[in-house]
Amino acid sequence: MPPTAPRPPARAYTVWLVALAAYAVAVFHRASLGVAGVEAQERFAASASAVSLFVVLQLVVYAGMQVPVGVALDRFGSRRLILAGALTMAAGQAVLALAGDVPTAVAARVLVGAGDAMTFVSVLRVIGFWFPGPTVPMITQLTAQIGQVGQILAAYPLVALLHGASWEVTFLGAAAVGVLVAVLVVVGLRDAPAGTAPAPPAGLADVRRSLALTWRESGTRIGLYTHLVTQFSGTVFTLLWGYPFLVVGEGRSPATAAGLLTVLVVVGMGVGPLLGRLCGRWPLRRSTLVFTVLAATAGIWTVVLLWPGPAPLPLLVLLVVVLGTNGPGSMIGFDFARTWNPAERQGSASGVVNVGGFLASLLTVLAVGAVLDLLTPGRSTDYSLDAFRAAFAVQYLFWAIGLVGVLRHRRQLRARLARDGVVLAPLHVAVSARLRGGSAYR
Repeated sequence: MPPTAPRPPARAYTVWLVALAAYAVAVFHRASLGVAGVEAQERFAASASAVSLFVVLQLVVYAGMQVPVGVALDRFGSRRLILAGALTMAAGQAVLALAGDVPTAVAARVLVGAGDAMTFVSVLRVIGFWFPGPTVPMITQLTAQIGQVGQILAAYPLVALLHGASWEVTFLGAAAVGVLVAVLVVVGLRDAPAGTAPAPPAGLADVRRSLALTWRESGTRIGLYTHLVTQFSGTVFTLLWGYPFLVVGEGRSPATAAGLLTVLVVVGMGVGPLLGRLCGRWPLRRSTLVFTVLAATAGIWTVVLLWPGPAPLPLLVLLVVVLGTNGPGSMIGFDFARTWNPAERQGSASGVVNVGGFLASLLTVLAVGAVLDLLTPGRSTDYSLDAFRAAFAVQYLFWAIGLVGVLRHRRQLRARLARDGVVLAPLHVAVSARLRGGSAYR
């Protein structure tokens, strides 16, 4: 019989629920402008391209702050950063509520992106300190997927308030939600269980040395490339280009497109716990899950892009189902970083990993837009299906970069394990041995 996994402290789930609430509200803030795009164009007398620039800028801020936030997280702890993030996002929403021009609205979204950047990696650190190792992948997946409830709050209650009240009331209300979460964090969140030794204060030289060690660790790098290769396709689809592709390119109704995007989110919420359980049960086979998500994503996109004419609805359903695995798949990157870095470097390691997917998403968003503009005459937004096919083909470049990175650093990690006497058996042998109650290694 395998040893029984240690149980988390009694208070762990209470602390986790507070952290989860903070993350869900961060997702709510992140998505709030996207669902108010038409109203934003009217309020600021801005073009669609100007409003879409808010999304790109928010991604730039989010990705650019990940490493500095990770370093600050190791120094100051999760509670302070989650609190700072909640208040910063609340300030951004308040500024947006009162903004009357594009530059002020841009400044507001910068604040939201900055606060958002502080939240998720800080929540991951809370999980790592409060829960025993075998349960961390499952709790991480649950956090990432349940946190998407924030998108639902943005898509329904916020939109209903926006249509029933004014712009000012709606976004001041969103700011108030952020302040409420900040109060909840002060009252109910703690960095680690009582008795956990705090990290000693680090000087600038210590920070530089720690960051260098984090980057040199192959476990951090495989986490970064895992996050990159599994996340960006689903993020680009849900964040900006999926809806136009379905409606303008594939000729589907807005209601059908919205339904397909909802399926994507629901599938992610279901797949996340499954991948978390598999990572906890087979920690040295996580790269196999990464390759499965990658192969399924690239494969279904290949079929859709090569389909003669508009794709049939069942094929589009299959596309969004597969894309729904991208978010949960990217969480495996954080698990790599967690298991190969010591506790004092968890924040910076998670920050480095989080750069991968969001940088790839940003570059893909820009590349898809550039190709669409190149293949569409004038300033028209009546993009053809062939233009969308060419534009989405840029994904293959990022899949290739991510695949090479994962393979390279997996080889380095397995060589290190072999030097320690751990040699992985072929997968079919490992599965057979595990089913018989034997060892998956040799």
